[in-house]
Amino acid sequence: MKSTPAKPTLSFPRSLQEHLPLLILVAVLALVPFVVALIDGQPLSELLSNAPGQAKFVQGLLIEVFILAIFALSYDLIFGITGLLSFGHAMFFAVGAYGTGIALRSLQWSFLPTFGLVIAAAIVQALLFSIVLPRVRGITFALVTLGFAEVFRIIVESREASQYTGANVGLQGIIPPEFLNPTDHRLRFYFMVLALTILAYMVCRRFVNSPTGRVCVAVRENEGRARMLGYNPFFFKLAALTLSSLLASTAGMVHALYKPIVSPGIAGIGFTVNALLMVLVGGVGTLDGALIGAAVLRLLEYFLDKVFGESAGFLLGVVFIAIVLLLPYGIVGTWRLRALRIRDGWRDLLRRFMGGGGTPGR
Repeated sequence: MKSTPAKPTLSFPRSLQEHLPLLILVAVLALVPFVVALIDGQPLSELLSNAPGQAKFVQGLLIEVFILAIFALSYDLIFGITGLLSFGHAMFFAVGAYGTGIALRSLQWSFLPTFGLVIAAAIVQALLFSIVLPRVRGITFALVTLGFAEVFRIIVESREASQYTGANVGLQGIIPPEFLNPTDHRLRFYFMVLALTILAYMVCRRFVNSPTGRVCVAVRENEGRARMLGYNPFFFKLAALTLSSLLASTAGMVHALYKPIVSPGIAGIGFTVNALLMVLVGGVGTLDGALIGAAVLRLLEYFLDKVFGESAGFLLGVVFIAIVLLLPYGIVGTWRLRALRIRDGWRDLLRRFMGGGGTPGR
């Protein structure tokens, strides 16, 4: 008896299914400037020619979100994935920003040598932080990194370095390369930073799913057991620290290209706290949460400041306290936990409805 061939079914490749939410998000963000221009009644020709309007403003706001997202990803890599609590992470960002500004303004370098300088500086500062890795851990490591960052902040604010850093006033007069000028080519700059953010996310995701990343997670959970299995935690922490420094310094470089002034405030502990806050709000160790936390932080800052003015800082603190209390695992972490429970509940309900036995939840 001949068997009837099965009818072909339409299905997406597994890799496409896994990345479908990311692809949808990228498509939405790519269309945002055009949708805003359409709603605002701005012709497409004006949008492409960089004319002022609501679309240009929204692009600028989202560029700031993208920069913070890369910075938050870099922090989640060492704190959420590897378990290294750092209070000096702002130094990584500030080195990229000041290095870019000094190279473009004072040294008159082109973009490629400037980018090379930022990469080299990122590796050097990761090695600097790694000096103390074999000796300290936990809160002691956090305090040591805070000391490194404070020394750097004092240097950029000193009068001796004011010729290059601008001291307390900040580094001004940075002229970005023509093809990266966000004032004259805002839409181009928007798409370049969007692509850079997606690339940073994919690199972090690939690192976490690699054998090195899995050992980093094991080190976070139980460093002693990882050492007993034959792994040297130092090298895996150094790998995560180096990648984190590269990403944060790159975010600092984009910040210097976008902002008209590089403020010494980005080198202080307050900026590191912002990274920690973004990761906590989004979900520690989720990577997706770093992106969401960055968007929540910047957009909340903008809307609260626009509506409430001077009271915005207080209200922002109240909102973040509420998020931490109501969503103890962050937005993404809590959603994943509840989605898992909901899925298990539906399975139990379906099993009982169909007359299946067994213990609920199995």
